[in-house]
Amino acid sequence: MKAFRILNKNISESFKGVFRNFSLSLASISCITITLIMVGFSILLSYNVNNFTSEIEKDLTIVVFLDRKIESTDIEVLETRIKTLDNVKSVKFNSKEDVKKEMQDESEIFKSIMEQYTEETNPLQDSFLIKVNDIKQIGKTADNIEKLDKVELVKYGEGSVEELVKIFDMVKKVSYIAVGALVLVTVFLISNTIKITIQSRRREIEIRRLVGASNSFIRRPFFFEGVILGFLGSLIPIAVCCYGYSYLYDRLGGQVFTAIIKLIKPSEIMFILVAALFGIGIVVGAFGSYRAVRKYLKV
Repeated sequence: MKAFRILNKNISESFKGVFRNFSLSLASISCITITLIMVGFSILLSYNVNNFTSEIEKDLTIVVFLDRKIESTDIEVLETRIKTLDNVKSVKFNSKEDVKKEMQDESEIFKSIMEQYTEETNPLQDSFLIKVNDIKQIGKTADNIEKLDKVELVKYGEGSVEELVKIFDMVKKVSYIAVGALVLVTVFLISNTIKITIQSRRREIEIRRLVGASNSFIRRPFFFEGVILGFLGSLIPIAVCCYGYSYLYDRLGGQVFTAIIKLIKPSEIMFILVAALFGIGIVVGAFGSYRAVRKYLKV
């Protein structure tokens, strides 16, 4: 019970400290708020970029067109060789007859045209449909496949795929750097807030020291003050990010520009987002106050 009373007193004093230096506390809370909004959007961006990449990986296929004169035994050998290559996830053979049927199913026009062709006169080509493990290595994988015997042409949307992946990576890196810089600024502001609080209460600290208060008893209120600043600073970002993302998801219909780039459903990410923002806010506040207490409060 005594421990709870002491803890309650420390927290009460911490709240008083926050309001005693309200202008500085407000500056710290504002900086935490801006930082955590950036962090929140970075988390959402990162999760969605990873989702975009995984969706592209699932849908993206390397189409390998085979030599028109290839024999069935050569097809089996080539398939085995492709499966042994690095980064190849799956290989599916697509005969020219299969392609013909697919085209007939797609359109009545194609159906009437394709009906004229027999197995011998079919102008289409046998092909392999290949999925890869790592989309970033797809160009290298396609080049390796193209070098194999009996391969006539390899297509996968070259150029545009690599550009898209590069843009996604660049966006993530820029957001991480911006967030890192803001976190450092926030820690500095919280440290300054706690520093000024310590200086304004020097006399009170001296009196407590003279009456035998322990070091931890004197330091705890300042530490909790940073935690409170971090907690208060995380409330607005949580509301902004949760409401903003849900609104954006509904307005865009769950996708960006095209059905290929799908957004993660709000229900799948909200818990992670709230927990991350609360956690980061409290940790940043605690670290800032710890840094100030350790540097400026010599007890």
